[in-house]
Amino acid sequence: MMKEVERCRQSLELASTGKTVALVSGGDPGIYAMAGLVFEMARDLDCECAIEVVPGIAAVNGCAARLGAPLMHDFAAISLSDLLTPWPLIEKRLTAAAMADFVTAIYNPKSKKRTEQIVRARDIFLEHRDTKTPVGIVGAATRKHETVVVTTLAEMLEAEINMQSTVIIGNSQSYVWRGKMVTPRGYADKYELK
Repeated sequence: MMKEVERCRQSLELASTGKTVALVSGGDPGIYAMAGLVFEMARDLDCECAIEVVPGIAAVNGCAARLGAPLMHDFAAISLSDLLTPWPLIEKRLTAAAMADFVTAIYNPKSKKRTEQIVRARDIFLEHRDTKTPVGIVGAATRKHETVVVTTLAEMLEAEINMQSTVIIGNSQSYVWRGKMVTPRGYADKYELK
């Protein structure tokens, strides 16, 4: 963390000499990771090297699989990290997602220094959702020390939340069945399921 620019610069410099370079980042490199920075820096450095992005499994996909089926309808992904995005803009995006009834995946929810952003995010959603709205919190998805919690919007802050967590807040139709979080796609309204 915090060495992304240096890593990208070094990779582009090595690639410019004709070497084949692999720059590895966690999750999917195109989602809150380093692919965008590589392209930005390549443009700014007028780098002629070919860039190929190899997709990985995004945290939102891994976490959704652990939780059940929470992303079966429209959803938004919002990072609470204000290192690169001003907090007022993040808050505006949270409000828009909550008002529009999107299932919302929250990345970078809480760090040692940023402890109040997740509280504010929860409060924004409480203005637009029922207190019993399902919330899934997955820490260190697919790793040895993975944790999976299914709770409610009212009680979500009682769970362990840190930088390795992804928080998925359900929409007004989401529910919990057999401990799994489910967001209906709308089939029941269109087709007879029984």
